[in-house]
Amino acid sequence: MKPQFAKLAQLVQKESLMDIFISIIAVIAALLVGAVIVYAAGSSPLEAYKALFDGAFGSTYDFAQTLTRATPLIFTGLTVAFAFRCGLFNIGGEGQLYMGAITAAVVGIKFAWLPWYLHIPLALGAGAAAGGIWSLVPSVLKARVGAHEVITTIMMNYIGVLLCNYLANYPLKAEGWIAQTDVVAASAQLPRLVPSTQLSAAIIVALICVGITYYILYKTTLGYEIRAVGLSPTAAEYGGISVQKSIIVSMFISGMLAGLGGSGEVLGLHRRFIFGFSPGYGFDGIAIAVLGRNHPVGVVLGALLFGALRNGGMVMKQVTNVPTDLVVVIQGIVILFVAAPEMFRIFKRIRKGGIADAF
Repeated sequence: MKPQFAKLAQLVQKESLMDIFISIIAVIAALLVGAVIVYAAGSSPLEAYKALFDGAFGSTYDFAQTLTRATPLIFTGLTVAFAFRCGLFNIGGEGQLYMGAITAAVVGIKFAWLPWYLHIPLALGAGAAAGGIWSLVPSVLKARVGAHEVITTIMMNYIGVLLCNYLANYPLKAEGWIAQTDVVAASAQLPRLVPSTQLSAAIIVALICVGITYYILYKTTLGYEIRAVGLSPTAAEYGGISVQKSIIVSMFISGMLAGLGGSGEVLGLHRRFIFGFSPGYGFDGIAIAVLGRNHPVGVVLGALLFGALRNGGMVMKQVTNVPTDLVVVIQGIVILFVAAPEMFRIFKRIRKGGIADAF
C-alpha cells in the first residue's frame, strides 16, 4: 500500500468494528424505544414484537415476502453506499431506479421474439445502463465544474420520475385508467422462486450485485482508487489517481445498481412498469446505507431488517392493533442512533477548532 494512504487505511480498519457495534446498538435501542411507545399506547410490547417477528419470518410465505420487500432496498442501498465510498452523496437513486424500470419494461415488451436466456439479460442490462447514464449528468457536473451532487441528483430525480410519468400515461400507456405499460413478454419475466409468493429471481441478481460490489471495492485497483478518493481527494491526486475519473466511474456504477433495482421490480414483481411502483426506495436506500455503514454486507442486513419491519408490521397491526406507523418510528430511531455518534464527533470538533475543522 502506498505510504500516503497507509494511515487512512489503518484508521478505517480500526473504525470498522466500532461501526458494526454502533449499528447493532442502534437497532436494539430503537426496538427498546418502540417497546416503550407500544406500552404507553396500552398494548403489550412482547405481543407486538412477536406478531412482528411472526409476520416477517413465521412461515416460508412470510419470509419470502420479507425478501421481496428487501430486494429493491438492497439495490438502492448499494447505490448510495458505492457512491459514498468515493465521497459522493448520490441522492438520485429514485430517478435512476425509475429510468431503469421504464427502460427494462420497453425492452421487455419490444423484444418478445428473443429467447429468455437472451431477453432477460438484455432487459436487465438495458435497465442498468439507463440508470448509469442518468447518473452521468450530475457526475460530470461534479467532476468538471464542482457542482454539488446532492443538488444535481435531487433535480435529476424530479426530471426522471416526471418523464416516466409522461411515458406511462401517454406513449407507453396500456389500456385502462392506470398509468402503466403492457405486460412484458414471458421471455423477459424473472421466474418466481417460491410458489404463491412474489419472491422472484431479482433477489439472486441483488445478491450477485452485492458480491460484485464487494469485489470491485476491495479486490480491484479501481476500488482502491475510488476508496482513496473518498478518504482524501487531495492525497489520492497526489498519489497519481484521477479524481475526476473516479467520480464519474463510481457514480455510473452507482446509477447502474439503482437501474437494476428498477428492472428487478418490473421484470420480477410487477411484470410491467407501473407509475408509483416505488414508495421511495431510492430515498430508503440512504437509510439502508447508513445502517449498513456503507459496506455491501451491511447493506444486505439493513435491507433485510427494513424488509422484515415492513412485512411484519402489517401482521402486527392485525394482531395487536398497533399501527404500522410504529415501523416508520423504529426505522427513524435506528437511523438517529446510528448517526448520533458522528454528530457528537462533529460537535466536539466544532468546539475545538470551529466549523471549518468539523468536517
